[in-house]
Amino acid sequence: MRLTFLGATHTVTGSKTLLTAGKKKLLVDCGLFQGQRELKERNWADLPVDPRSIDAVVLTHAHLDHSGYLPVLVKKGFRGPVYCTPATRDLCEILLVDSGHLLERDAEFANRHGYSRHKPALPLYTAEDARAALTHLRAVPFGKLFSPVEQTEAMFLPAGHILGAAMVRINDDRVSALFSGDLGRPNDPVMLEPALPPASDYLVVESTYGDRRHDTSDPEQRLADILATTATRGGTVIIPAADSAEVGRAFRLMSAT
Repeated sequence: MRLTFLGATHTVTGSKTLLTAGKKKLLVDCGLFQGQRELKERNWADLPVDPRSIDAVVLTHAHLDHSGYLPVLVKKGFRGPVYCTPATRDLCEILLVDSGHLLERDAEFANRHGYSRHKPALPLYTAEDARAALTHLRAVPFGKLFSPVEQTEAMFLPAGHILGAAMVRINDDRVSALFSGDLGRPNDPVMLEPALPPASDYLVVESTYGDRRHDTSDPEQRLADILATTATRGGTVIIPAADSAEVGRAFRLMSAT
């Protein structure tokens, strides 16, 4: 087993780790680079590996810095399966299509106002590209062994963080590696707690906040204080939320998870 980091190195975005087992290539996460222009421009560069040579993808969760490059990968020739948990699949159906739609709108806006260096400005991918990528998703529940490529076994374990978020342990005949994905905290009132990680030869850990400790204050009390303070001074609190259909779907996903 050999690991090659194609993203989320020297930055906290664009997660992509290429795992080579024998003659098979498995990509763990397939994320967009997000943030400053220099990072976003990396999304347009060719991968150091031909997408057509990648046999399968495993997603830890649906956030775009872990899944948002999938439409590009498929557009450039990837034809294999993409394994994820059922809730990650359902969230990707929302996030990837919405991302493609926003990229199309950004390109259209740039062309209308003439501020892009490219003539014409094009989206990195479209909503239709995202829908094509979704046909590759294969849902696997937590705790079930599966074989993403020949001579390997893998298993998803709860990671907290968001609906469907998983750690994934992958092993071949000789060695095992555990990929943490993004980890949530224990004792969350909504999400499943991260599972205790099983013994593995190698541990690949996301470390965006690895140099700090969690705030120990009660988030419910902090929210109550914000609402009370704002109401006292006659202000307005904006709480971002999806439309009612998506909220209902999210609650159904939580129940299933």
